[in-house]
Amino acid sequence: MIAVVGHVDLTPQAMKPLEAELSDRLKRLAQPGSMVLTRAGRGLPVVAGRATRRAGLPLVVVLPSQGSVPALLPGPDQAAAGELLFLAAHVRLVPYDPVDRSACTGADERLVCSSRHLLVVRDGSAPCDPDATAHLIAYARSRGVATETLWARDCTRGSMQPQTRPGEFS
Repeated sequence: MIAVVGHVDLTPQAMKPLEAELSDRLKRLAQPGSMVLTRAGRGLPVVAGRATRRAGLPLVVVLPSQGSVPALLPGPDQAAAGELLFLAAHVRLVPYDPVDRSACTGADERLVCSSRHLLVVRDGSAPCDPDATAHLIAYARSRGVATETLWARDCTRGSMQPQTRPGEFS
């Protein structure tokens, strides 16, 4: 499995180039039987789903659940989840509350643990940013999961962007 996590607040201008770059990375990383894993939601998960289709790989979408049934996603994520379900080869129900940031981080940690490779989309935000992206990188590395970082050029939060981009691989 190849998990894709990171910032969800991508601008429309950032999504298309990121889709192409992510698709190229997925093609390069794919081995026989590889699948791509992402948590349902708007922004990056949709880009990951489209890139996965473009790369010719199967997509596994993680949906939040309450018991044995899917949980209701927040409004903006519902349409995105519909597109992801259309693109998905498999759906995995995981118990977490989709409006609780720490529960979403916990769900992403489970994605990382079930993967051999992690692709992370970052915008250069400080590690103390409330977003869990930096935490997920450290979490993956501490568990020996190979990690690559893609740098998003536009995110809507207006976070601090580094003057020069670090190397492609982290």
